[in-house]
Amino acid sequence: MLDAKEKEKGGEKTEYDAYFELVQNSKKLSPSLQEKLTAAFSRIPVSSFPQVPRGKVIEIQADTTISDAVKILSESNILSAPVKYPDAVDSTDWKERYLGILDYSTIVLWVLETADLAAAALTAASATAAGVGAGAASAIGAIALGATGPVAAAGLTVAAVGAAVAGGVAADKGMGKDAPTAADELGEDFYKVILQEEPFKSTQVKSIVKSYRWAPYIPVSTDSSMLSVLLLLSKYRLRNVPVIEPGNRMIKNFITQSAVVQGLEQCKGRDWFDAISVHPITELGLPFVSKDKVISSHSDELVLEAFKKMKDNQIGGLPVVEGPTNKIVGNMSIKDIRFLLLKQKLFTNFRKLTVKDFMNTIAATSEDNKKITSPITCKLGSTLGEVISTLASKCVHRVYVVGDANDVIGIITLRDVISCFITEPPNYVMEVQGTTVKELLSKEESRNSG
Repeated sequence: MLDAKEKEKGGEKTEYDAYFELVQNSKKLSPSLQEKLTAAFSRIPVSSFPQVPRGKVIEIQADTTISDAVKILSESNILSAPVKYPDAVDSTDWKERYLGILDYSTIVLWVLETADLAAAALTAASATAAGVGAGAASAIGAIALGATGPVAAAGLTVAAVGAAVAGGVAADKGMGKDAPTAADELGEDFYKVILQEEPFKSTQVKSIVKSYRWAPYIPVSTDSSMLSVLLLLSKYRLRNVPVIEPGNRMIKNFITQSAVVQGLEQCKGRDWFDAISVHPITELGLPFVSKDKVISSHSDELVLEAFKKMKDNQIGGLPVVEGPTNKIVGNMSIKDIRFLLLKQKLFTNFRKLTVKDFMNTIAATSEDNKKITSPITCKLGSTLGEVISTLASKCVHRVYVVGDANDVIGIITLRDVISCFITEPPNYVMEVQGTTVKELLSKEESRNSG
């Protein structure tokens, strides 16, 4: 990690330093307990962390088309995969082999950028004029009539969203379906369109992974410590950490924020866990996201505006509030964008759809989907152990801290929980095959701005 000298040399503190300094200054734990916890994680090797299902990490070639990538994710029943350069097959250097991580959020956000074009094909008039069912409004009819320009492009955009979302829903539900099968639930040949028509037919994964990467892509080796992993997942905001084996060109494992918190939940009864989990969240400085920094969405806002807030602020979800006291009434996640195409009512009206109508429509489809939009909350008097149990049992990424009026006064994320268990030792520097994290972050910034 960045040592003291590097920070001084760099001048201004990075957002990573500022966040982690806030965390450490907010804790009210004894120094001896913090040192004990940090030392414990530093002795646990990464190789001891449970493997991904089936023991094999699925990879996607950088020159794979978006449509084929959707098919790979769906057939493998996974939500994300590392992207590798096809011309680095024989390289054992991960920097030359991997470009980043592709997930459904990346695909859908890419398509969301063309929402203005898509609007042309989402009105009943456009659908009728093209001779296409209102639930599809697809490019097939438009192309058959020789339509060009925004209308045809809009139809293709909607079709691409449909295929990506269909695959994502199948994976979420563990359906084991491929994208064409899942897409049948949405209407008319969504997947077929992006397999056969431009611009999606030739658009490659590498062109969107670079533009829509929310977090740095930094792996660790199997002989690294779990302390390094926890620092990456907390201080450095990584959603997942790829694990590489020295001398092996393949990614051996994925360690996610969710998996770590699930693992912490299983540590109940151990002295080191109980010593910190019994503390009220306020003694740990939680919530780190205070009331004045909470980004929320009012129930009467347009649903596209809510998703835009997530994208602009690089957050995975936000609370839905209403009334003069901003009472919490729901929760929205970036992955919920897939539901825009699951129901014809949502699909045909999404440009005018409010957050409240969006949530109500989702909730009406099934009991499981009702749980998706229900807010998961806790009080300031809750203990860290209770919050961890909630995050693990509900399989959510955030818990909203509410006051007496059920208003949101803070947010606790997976990242925050992980941060509570560790400190960064003085002069701690982590290297990945001879390259420091600071150097990797600098290269990421240059790549994203290039």
